[in-house]
Amino acid sequence: MEILIKALGTTGFANLTWGNSIMILLGCVAVYLAIVKKFEPLLLLPIGFGVIVGNMPYMAGLPIGVYDKGSVYSLIYYGVTSGVFPPLIFLGIGALTDFSTLISSPKSMLLGAAAQVGIFGTYIGALLIGFTNREAASIGIIGGADGPTSIFLSSQLAPQLLGPIAIAAYSYMALVPVIQPPIMKLLTTEKERKIRMKPPRRVSRREKILFPIIAFMVSALIAPGSITLVGMLMLGNLLKESGVTDRLAKTASTSILDTCTILLSFAVGASTQASQFLNTRSVGIFGLGLLSFAIATAGGLLFAKLMNLFLKVKINPLIGAAGVSAVPDSARVVHHFGRKYDKDNHLLMHAMAPNVAGVIGSAIAAGVFIAIFHH
Repeated sequence: MEILIKALGTTGFANLTWGNSIMILLGCVAVYLAIVKKFEPLLLLPIGFGVIVGNMPYMAGLPIGVYDKGSVYSLIYYGVTSGVFPPLIFLGIGALTDFSTLISSPKSMLLGAAAQVGIFGTYIGALLIGFTNREAASIGIIGGADGPTSIFLSSQLAPQLLGPIAIAAYSYMALVPVIQPPIMKLLTTEKERKIRMKPPRRVSRREKILFPIIAFMVSALIAPGSITLVGMLMLGNLLKESGVTDRLAKTASTSILDTCTILLSFAVGASTQASQFLNTRSVGIFGLGLLSFAIATAGGLLFAKLMNLFLKVKINPLIGAAGVSAVPDSARVVHHFGRKYDKDNHLLMHAMAPNVAGVIGSAIAAGVFIAIFHH
């Protein structure tokens, strides 16, 4: 009987807490949204299942969870906390990204830069409510709507907040179709939404090859802290555009990207143990993240409207909302929103320019924070 009682004490039922139950329910909701609603399923499904796994209770002393030294999950999680997975994901993103629209319309880089106002605005807001400089910088980067960048920065500056920051960043990336349209409707007129733009000019192969090299050097000179992320992003793009490394580009954009996405997303989900996650700081991070994302969207839109005051050939200000770096979801949202008012107005290619500029912009912003606060 004593052995039976001891055995029962080792089960998950005996160690289950209300916090675990709440987090497991949230994990199930994330899996539901990924499968049924198709909200960013490649990210939300492994994250959601990771939340379920990470909150399965077990007896103290068993090396199972991501925070237990020597456990299998802790080794996978090391790829997150050490900052290894995000640059590898950037390598794959670079190998998938076509920078042609940005090259053909360099002024779109300004829209990507303007959207980063959300990052620095939220950094100030986080400081005001009591977060440290390093924590505030890590929280602010959520406004870039770039999960890997958020994870990379928080792993360097605020590893204790990595779980909630990563979940917030990926959640808002998945909710781009919900968050952005109301802001776009509020800040633009119907006439502005119907502005048609000329097709982007054809970009030569030489320009495509030179762009990643020049963009990396300029970014590295402006913000040396961005060398890791921008370097891997541009390496991936150079593999794609060079025309002589198709096998490497395919590997980077498929096998490496998919493997790192699965492991990173799952490990981040598993790190949300109720004891670490359910607290007022996490709630504050989610609130600030939403504010950051909204400010970034508005910043891009308003700057596009400002540019139109000086441009002879007007741009559709909706594309400014794509300055956040949720590629390509934000560009798709802009495209579909514009077609509600003019079904023959195709904004996707135009929106991709500030969208990919936003990826570079958020990586540079992260590099600035690393250079300032990493000591």
